[in-house]
Amino acid sequence: MRRKRATPREIIPDPKYNSVIAAKFINNLMRKGKKSIAQKIFYTALDLVIEKTKKDLPAGKAGNPIEVLEEAVKNTSPLLEVKSRRVGGATYQVPYEVRGERRTALAMRWIIGAAKRKKGRTMAEKLAQEIIDAFNNTGEAVKRKEDTHKVAEANRAFAHLAW
Repeated sequence: MRRKRATPREIIPDPKYNSVIAAKFINNLMRKGKKSIAQKIFYTALDLVIEKTKKDLPAGKAGNPIEVLEEAVKNTSPLLEVKSRRVGGATYQVPYEVRGERRTALAMRWIIGAAKRKKGRTMAEKLAQEIIDAFNNTGEAVKRKEDTHKVAEANRAFAHLAW
């Protein structure tokens, strides 16, 4: 080991919902240090999620957008990913299990990225739609998770190269 291991920082929960996952989501959404803009987009998106899911969800989950967000992140979280590994002049895609912290980070990054790639509406509307899609196990972010799993499954033969 060359350096000291990085100590994880304590994340302060967001002010509105008092949720750590919401704070992480806002931080991922933020660009160029403009946190207030990221918060505005995120909270507007969650309000839209409440509005759109009221009729679709059971009474318990409809009122709480954080539960919908947590479920969406859980549905998009990958279990496996591949890493390139060079062995004897050949490069192999070796499947690895994804650790918990990275799993949620990837899921949030994929949801935000999928929302950004959509065209024609405000970011809050696109983000709300992607969160709802991820909650329902559809959408671009969930498709990316499934593609990652397919690649890892296809390269399962090289799992013995992981150490």
